[in-house]
Amino acid sequence: MDVKLPKLGEGSDSGVVVGIFVKVGDTVAKDQPILELENEKAVASIPSSGAGVVDKVHVKSGDRVSVGQRLITLSDGGAPAAALVPAAKPAAKKTAKAAPEPVEVEEVEAEAESPEENFTPVAAPVASPSLRRMARELGIDLTKVRGSEAGGRITTGDVRAYLARLAKAAAKPALAPVGAAPAKLAAVQIDFSQWGPILKKPVTQLRKVIARRMSESWNTVARVTQFDDIDFTRLGELRKKFAPEYEKKGVKLTLTPFVLKAVASTLKTHPIFNSSLDEVANEIILKEYVHLGIAVDTDQGLMVPVIRDVDKKSLFDLAKELEQLAAKARDRKITADEMKGGTFTISNQGAIGGAHFTPIINLPEVAILGLGRGVLKPVARDGQIVARLMTPVALSYDHRVIDGGSAARFTVDLVKAFENFSEDAVKL
Repeated sequence: MDVKLPKLGEGSDSGVVVGIFVKVGDTVAKDQPILELENEKAVASIPSSGAGVVDKVHVKSGDRVSVGQRLITLSDGGAPAAALVPAAKPAAKKTAKAAPEPVEVEEVEAEAESPEENFTPVAAPVASPSLRRMARELGIDLTKVRGSEAGGRITTGDVRAYLARLAKAAAKPALAPVGAAPAKLAAVQIDFSQWGPILKKPVTQLRKVIARRMSESWNTVARVTQFDDIDFTRLGELRKKFAPEYEKKGVKLTLTPFVLKAVASTLKTHPIFNSSLDEVANEIILKEYVHLGIAVDTDQGLMVPVIRDVDKKSLFDLAKELEQLAAKARDRKITADEMKGGTFTISNQGAIGGAHFTPIINLPEVAILGLGRGVLKPVARDGQIVARLMTPVALSYDHRVIDGGSAARFTVDLVKAFENFSEDAVKL
């Protein structure tokens, strides 16, 4: 029997083989993992749909496979695998209804030589000898010119009109399909070794996915980034005060759970930031749930696990779930489903460093919040200059959906949510 790639989930129909666990001659049990597949930033094990001895392996590491494609062939350990398959019926019998193999059909663009619409070229155009001679000299195909006189006779005016339409068609730029990315210039390979020593590192499948998604967002969204600085002094004090109690329960309390709660409460009062643009239906989808994506820096690249129903969870539950998801992301054990369904994304670079930056929106969301490293700065408070922990924030939003005034109001309320964070929300 052939073991084929099963369905991978909604919206996923292919993946890249990153590891193979079996070889020819191995005995495989049903549901035993036979290979690892990378798909949409997640790595998952693919189980065998049957039991037997591996007769042939049809894929290798690095291959992209699609749903229904053969992965391995199993036999019963005695007769060859081919002997276990019923003999095929003769191909000459046209009555046999076998499922046809998928065939790639090459799309052929319609000839654009003639701009005439609803006109069938004639085999023998009717025109005067002088007009035929002129057409030959100019290279005009009279069979494609519509005659305006009786019997379809072509006049000099018809030829002029035909040439004018050709010129107009040539000057008109080709329109790309709606939503399609701009045409990409052909890549040029440069031999950098001519200037000194180099090292070559292959682009991983994860990096390809990141590059594709970032390019799609960059080419699609009308981005604007709103900058501000938020006083994190109170949050820092609350974290230090309650961190020992959280650690006693086995959870590390960082500032990120505070950020999650503050963002969730602000999204509830500004639902347009918790929406998506449906370009097909020309509708804005306002989501009544708050699922926040957290950008996690891993050795392999950026991953964005999603924490669901943030507005309904306690700070303790968020801290615990955040720690677990971040660990799974770094170990590449997170599933594709755990990175789907986000309504708003947070990118916190505070632990690494840096100040303001312009985060790229994680489509199909319409906004993303970036946080930099908090720094003690002199700030005026009640007429006094005091040292406060000021954290730079950057809110990138889709101007097709959100106006600048809405972004400014969102930022003002977000600052209040951080600086007036309730201590009761931190208590266990």
